[in-house]
Amino acid sequence: MEEIHSKIPHRQPFLFVDEIVEISESGAKTALRVLPEMPFFKGHYPGKPIMPGVLLSEAVFQTGAVFLSSHLDGENILTNPSNTPVLSRIRDARFKRMVKPGDRLEISVFLLERIGKFFNLRGEVRVEGKVAMTVSFALALVEGD
Repeated sequence: MEEIHSKIPHRQPFLFVDEIVEISESGAKTALRVLPEMPFFKGHYPGKPIMPGVLLSEAVFQTGAVFLSSHLDGENILTNPSNTPVLSRIRDARFKRMVKPGDRLEISVFLLERIGKFFNLRGEVRVEGKVAMTVSFALALVEGD
């Protein structure tokens, strides 16, 4: 967890990455074990718990922030605490499979294009090798408050 905490500002209960699997020049892979005691399961389809799609998306976006933190490390952009990666666009989110307690998410992001301080990425979530969701999104580096 220390490695994750050093890369992104998210903390429990709003942290949806619990392992960094791999970071490369073109993307990152992380994982999340979906635990039955996660608080959102109490109210999201009680009795038939399903992880909300918006939280699957958030796991992808957090993986994108992990990637940016490593990708930009040499540029010292994220070492300035006033720089924050924020979501600036979501496109073409598709949900293909339900995610349930006990699943292990394999989360991947791939850099498509960088334009200044904007980063266009594509992400996906897999469970047991099968695609659960895909999304294209953009993160922007915002300075200051």
